[in-house]
Amino acid sequence: MLKNVKKWATPELVKDTIANFPSKNYIYHDPYGVTLIIGAWNYPLQLTLAPVIGAIAAGNTCIIKPPRAAINTYHVIEKIIQENFNDNFLAVLEEHSDNSEMLSYRYDYIFFTGGVEIGKTIARAAAEFLTPTTLELGGKSPCIVDKQSDVETAAKRVAWGKFLNGGQTCVAPDYLLLHDAVKEKFYKAFANSVKDFYGSNPQDSADYPRIINDRHFNRLAALIKDGDIIVGGQTDADTRYIAPTLIEIDSLEHPLMQDEIFGPILPVLTIQSIDEAISMVKQFEKPLAFYIFSNNYATQQKCLNTVQFGGGCVNDTVSHFINDGLPFGGVGNSGVGAYHGKFSFDTFTHKKGVCHKVTWPDVPLRYPPYNGKLMLVKQVMR
Repeated sequence: MLKNVKKWATPELVKDTIANFPSKNYIYHDPYGVTLIIGAWNYPLQLTLAPVIGAIAAGNTCIIKPPRAAINTYHVIEKIIQENFNDNFLAVLEEHSDNSEMLSYRYDYIFFTGGVEIGKTIARAAAEFLTPTTLELGGKSPCIVDKQSDVETAAKRVAWGKFLNGGQTCVAPDYLLLHDAVKEKFYKAFANSVKDFYGSNPQDSADYPRIINDRHFNRLAALIKDGDIIVGGQTDADTRYIAPTLIEIDSLEHPLMQDEIFGPILPVLTIQSIDEAISMVKQFEKPLAFYIFSNNYATQQKCLNTVQFGGGCVNDTVSHFINDGLPFGGVGNSGVGAYHGKFSFDTFTHKKGVCHKVTWPDVPLRYPPYNGKLMLVKQVMR
């Protein structure tokens, strides 16, 4: 941001039109004003401060609401902001602040990262004042593994993207649509990848996280009581441990397919064709992320051109999130708006069009009375 903000903030010269000749026309980048930034608990530092950086680069002030579920990080962010910034420009809401009161005030822009239901609450509150919003939500992000794929690599990258942060990642693969022709080979490779990553007992691995709180642990543990567990399945309530779990299910009606899982559980549905997989994906809301593993270019393009989603990868998972040259955001139920890199600056700026005219010449053609001028004006405007 420091490297690029001067260039991004410079008014952009755009082409003149015959109707306004002679003139110079610019797009000015105006800050919205007072922004409310609401972070999420799964990556509490990054998902709170990344939009703050975009907002202040664009010239806005920020009221910041870190996630209370990650209370230690909340206090770290509060300390950073209070010790380094004037609270007229950046201020952190108190830990015990009331959410309803927070949303009752008028802001110039609201940026929220979190779940769909709370996102709808934010949108309703913003609508009261016609406040523009960016809503970074989530949903059930599908991952398709085609029969024409590098199965070993696919298994490794799916396992990495799913179990990163204990599955508590908004762009983690939420369910797997696996071609029947490569199912057994994938299962074996997936089990080997989990063992390579976390050892024979992931509970002893320093690289494998725990679930954020008891409520989420209990919700997740209840979801793996029905199905054919291929890998994992072990739980420990005392430490909120849920093993990296791959579970085969046979229906879209299964409890694992009703809501975003947000944990280290990956349900698998067997498919016979890419068309079948696409049909399944389209039965859900538009996902935040979409992943297709296939070495067939036509299959890749068919998926990319027929499925609507926020962003995604071909032959990988999650990696699109870390490229700040790509916009990050959802579509439909998975979110509104996008950010990262210059997209963050653009999100927090109003593009103001301004036409600079000179006072001479002052062409009389545009002034009434028009009489016979109209035909001439039409010819000029063609």
